[in-house]
Amino acid sequence: MKTALRWLFGLVFVLAGLNHFRAPDFYINIMPPYLPWHRELVAISGVAEVALGVMMLFRRWAVPAGWGLIALLVAVFPANLHMTMHPELYPSIPPVVLWLRLPLQGLLIAWAYSYTRSK
Repeated sequence: MKTALRWLFGLVFVLAGLNHFRAPDFYINIMPPYLPWHRELVAISGVAEVALGVMMLFRRWAVPAGWGLIALLVAVFPANLHMTMHPELYPSIPPVVLWLRLPLQGLLIAWAYSYTRSK
């Protein structure tokens, strides 16, 4: 079961990272205006999600992948917060979904943290 959950977690990030390249405009549009280089940051975060997700698939790399995903989730939190604070910019997404993304980020961080200890 542990292996299956680790694989699920890793694959979620691989798919999410690939989506940065399939639909970059979505991610560019959710970037807070105070951050520079939106397109570049979207690409960097996409590469990081794919790389860390792939690393998570291998037990020997799960610990550094867990720490890397925690750092990544903290780094992208401002985009989720920006969306929540400006729902008028995202009329196709119900505000309740925007609010639910904030605690979801915490759950993903907790899930990543569960892989940061060698077993």
